Amino acid sequence: MKRCEWARTELSIAYHDKEWGVPLHDERSLFEFLILEGAQAGLSWETILQKRDNYRLAFDNFDPVKVAKYNARKVESLLKNAGIVRNRLKISAAIQNAKAFLAVQQEFGSFDSYVWGFVGGKPRRRRRGEPVLAQTPESEALSKDLLKKGFKFVGPTICYAFMQAVGMVHDHNPQCFRSREIRQKPGVRKLK
Repeated sequence: MKRCEWARTELSIAYHDKEWGVPLHDERSLFEFLILEGAQAGLSWETILQKRDNYRLAFDNFDPVKVAKYNARKVESLLKNAGIVRNRLKISAAIQNAKAFLAVQQEFGSFDSYVWGFVGGKPRRRRRGEPVLAQTPESEALSKDLLKKGFKFVGPTICYAFMQAVGMVHDHNPQCFRSREIRQKPGVRKLK
């Protein structure tokens, strides 16, 4: 079976085969990916996948209402948690992003409708022969708007990785078995 070349370890293969690039519309799960992509900055996605369950425990299963209420004591506790990336700026950004996420939900009715609006409500498909990019005009627009709304760790490259992960962009290699499956039956996934 041919896969995208980046899926090489047991963990990344499972993520690739079950999640990556499948359209995601669940609010909590979108928040999870937004926080995890920001945490990944400067690290490998494999590192974040290895810590994902720890993140879910540490960040109240990515409930933005709970995360938005974190105080200094909670931040200090998170900084001592070896199961996550212990970076004060990234932890503070997660809390700020929870607050901004809730504000977007209030303004647009859902984060889902807001974020999917940047691709016209349906996945952008990479054309055959088109390279996988690190950022696009859509990810630049999303980044700029998120920053304006108070989000942190949401540069254009992070936003593009987020868009790939949640299926806003279909970037599976055309020869990858998941490419055809997702194109033919994109489905909608909901994470635990």
